[in-house]
Formats: sequence, structure tokens, C-alpha cells
Amino acid sequence: MRKIREVLRLKWDLGLTNRAISRSCGIGHTAVSEYLKRAERAGLSWPLPSEMGNAQLEKLLFPPAISLPSSQRPQPDWVNLHQELKRKGVTPGLWR
Repeated sequence: MRKIREVLRLKWDLGLTNRAISRSCGIGHTAVSEYLKRAERAGLSWPLPSEMGNAQLEKLLFPPAISLPSSQRPQPDWVNLHQELKRKGVTPGLWR
């Protein structure tokens, strides 16, 4: 289970660094940074509303991805892609 609530508490209530939170929660420091960015974008502050459960918090920070049919997905700029791949040192892996 994700430790979002604990990450937010440690950061906003105790003011710990991301790396200290990472060690305390046993998760990567990049995950800590991602949780904090998502919480800020969602407009959250500490303390969280008492009626907000873990499932609701996770749904707010990690909404389900919108699935588009392939006909509506944007297509790459194939001409530009082809030109870039001609340059020395550019590989298809760089475009991911």
C-alpha cells in the first residue's frame, strides 16, 4: 500500500527532507517527490480533511488514465522524427 498520507505528514507537519522521508517510509526519494508534486497540484494542505480516506486520497492524486481510441491519439511529427534520426548519435531510444 502506498504511504502517501505519511509522506505528506512528514513533509508538511515535521518539515523533513525528501531523503529523510524516503528512509523513514522505505520508499525511493523520487516517489516522495512525485507524491508531493501531485499533492500540490491537487491543492492539498496539511492537515488533510478528516473525512478523506486513503482510497479517496489516492484517487485524487492518481486519477485513472483516460483511454483514447487510436484514431484520436496525436500522431508524431514523422518528418521531424526522420530528420532527427539522421543526426549522429540520435537513436530511436532517445524518443521514448
